[in-house]
Amino acid sequence: MLILGIESATAQVGCAVGGHEGVLASCHTSKGRRHAENLAPQIDFVRRQARIELEEISVVAIDLGPGLFTGLRVGIATAMAMAHALNVPMIGVSSLDLVAFPVRFTSRLIVAVLDARRGEVFSACYRHVPGGVQRITEPQVITPEDLAGELQATGEDVLLVGDGALRYADLFADLKGVDMADHGLAHPSASSLVQLAHAQALREEWVQPWELQPMYLRKPDAEINWIRRDS
Repeated sequence: MLILGIESATAQVGCAVGGHEGVLASCHTSKGRRHAENLAPQIDFVRRQARIELEEISVVAIDLGPGLFTGLRVGIATAMAMAHALNVPMIGVSSLDLVAFPVRFTSRLIVAVLDARRGEVFSACYRHVPGGVQRITEPQVITPEDLAGELQATGEDVLLVGDGALRYADLFADLKGVDMADHGLAHPSASSLVQLAHAQALREEWVQPWELQPMYLRKPDAEINWIRRDS
């Protein structure tokens, strides 16, 4: 079983191919936020690096968000088109799950924090479990200040991970028991997407393309601007 993973929820866009042998090839870029222009060449690149044909792909996995609206739409539309063309099912994974997964071996409370713009962040909390991480809170949109208050109230040792944590690092720096993960783990990874999707695919936890439900959590900025203009 081969899985094509497509990730575009943040300023970084990427894709990966893998299966039971692990991740065979991956490609990520964050320069210029040109998701639409970069994604198709990336898919062809990882296909060639993995030495496979597109017809060998069994499942298309996609980052469902939350994330930046335009990037999400590009990635989801591309993934759905690929799944339709190949006549294969899909698997959706939250961007916050993807950010938390690489730091799964910590004993601390993991808090994934992605930049939502407009002075807000997307966040969720996780704990290490055998084989990965378990989300223990629902994804939310929150101000960094309110999140800092919630973290302090837990009284736990916390590991923050994600580009939202880095953007507001000064705000979190003085919190007792709160540390920051490595900068290289700030964005959701297509490689992590393939790994998490493979486990779901083995359990046949997939959906058809028309059943896919993105996790936006917030109206797109353009719609928010129109609402404010009309009010």
